[in-house]
Amino acid sequence: MKNEAASWERFQRLYTEFPFGLAIDLSQTDVDDAYVQKVTPALNKAFQAMDELEAGAIANPDEKRMVGHYWLRNAALAPDEEIQKEITKTNSALKAFVHEVHSGARQGERGVFRKLLVIGIGGSALGPQFVANALSHPGTDRLVPYFFDNTDPDGMDKVLAAIGSDLGRTLTIVISKSGGTKETRNGMLEAERAYSAAGLKFAKHAVAVTGAGSELDKHAEKAKWTNRFPMWDWVGGRTSVTSAVGLLPAALQGLDIDGMLAGAGSCDELTRKHSFAENPAAQLAVAWHQLGKGKGEKDMVILPYKDRLELFSKYLQQLIMESLGKERDLEGKVVNQGIAVYGNKGSTDQHAYIQQLRDGLNNFFVTFIQVLRGRDGKSMPVEPGITSADYLNGFYMGTRQALRENGRQSITITIDRVDGFNVGLLIALYERAVGLYASLINVNAYHQPGVEAGKKAATLVLQLQATVLEFLSKSSSRAFTAPEIADGLSRAGATETIFKVCQHLAANQQITADGRHGVKTKFRAGK
Repeated sequence: MKNEAASWERFQRLYTEFPFGLAIDLSQTDVDDAYVQKVTPALNKAFQAMDELEAGAIANPDEKRMVGHYWLRNAALAPDEEIQKEITKTNSALKAFVHEVHSGARQGERGVFRKLLVIGIGGSALGPQFVANALSHPGTDRLVPYFFDNTDPDGMDKVLAAIGSDLGRTLTIVISKSGGTKETRNGMLEAERAYSAAGLKFAKHAVAVTGAGSELDKHAEKAKWTNRFPMWDWVGGRTSVTSAVGLLPAALQGLDIDGMLAGAGSCDELTRKHSFAENPAAQLAVAWHQLGKGKGEKDMVILPYKDRLELFSKYLQQLIMESLGKERDLEGKVVNQGIAVYGNKGSTDQHAYIQQLRDGLNNFFVTFIQVLRGRDGKSMPVEPGITSADYLNGFYMGTRQALRENGRQSITITIDRVDGFNVGLLIALYERAVGLYASLINVNAYHQPGVEAGKKAATLVLQLQATVLEFLSKSSSRAFTAPEIADGLSRAGATETIFKVCQHLAANQQITADGRHGVKTKFRAGK
């Protein structure tokens, strides 16, 4: 009884109900008053840094740009009148365009638009995918969404097969801020080919969301695409879901974008408070700091007990890991910071990796997302007095207890239901928590040098591929091994890369491999 009383007392201290039906429960962590007091000076600096960010401070020195995704939910907060007008103008134009599509005033070449193809990658796909899955109502959605979110041709073929004969009634949105993102460019070219093969004009079905003057913007203007919407340089990809990047596909699908903006804006207002006790994002940031000892020593496992939130962990992987995974801090010191994020959904995890979470390596903390409303309307009993939703709640509470009994820590975020407002609220909650935590660990949450390094490396591989093909074309009468090609190109240090490139080319019949097809060869797979 004494332990039960102590547990209840701790729960009362560390469980906080906020407006809008949001609650944060830290009672299953080791966060205590002493730790909060210890970190408060750093938290106060984080609050100040966030105030400066919202006021228009340069937050990304690499690109010399502001970071203003918070202004998207309240244009009046933008630091100058021009930005305020751009936000308001874009949202009005977006809604007008969506109305034209839904009313049939704007159609595809074969009738009223019924399907939507979104082409993007990273934040230009993850945010829209999460929202589409969370808020969809199959059978009543105005347009059914599909996604090209990679440069995998087989994946694109699969999507096109699902769209089937409806391509002439499919609107395509191509999303790329720079317009030069190769994965998105490739998806656009594949889509153009598919429309052309179907006897359709791609331009009559295409919309761009991109930066003004970008390669994509110029291409769309020249080809006379049906519309273009801006993606501003002060909106990062991973925080772009409440810009046209996320709002346009959501609105076309028929989802509640006004509710999303209201939920995000309400959470922004709540998380501006300079108080651990009154700020849910601050509570998350401090808990992450305590649980990982300020070094990201434990992984973050996201477990929403709601099917509609299944893609939330995938969305948060980019938001958190791209923002916090940094080699150096703000002073240039090597710190190798970050928090690894993964997750699925409850109670699916009862039959998957909960076994390891309870009994295996204690190298993680869980964030449960509890959704109080089981469904709209009443549920049938599956047992006397017990519904399917009761079981789902029971599995959440049972898993939470089982983990704590074995010394595994967890946070619970509670919302009332999954709707536009609460999806916007969750997005804004984590955006703010990431920003505050980044300040606590002294890293820049708003640049991504590692991503750019990967892109540069990929470009070098493709340049080497072109060189290899040119070399082989000059000696088509014989075969070469990878080391022979490397010697011929004076690239001995690139032999492994040359082997992998040739292996890929041979598998895709861009060159022939030894003994295949009964023809003369250009590459021998043997070492």
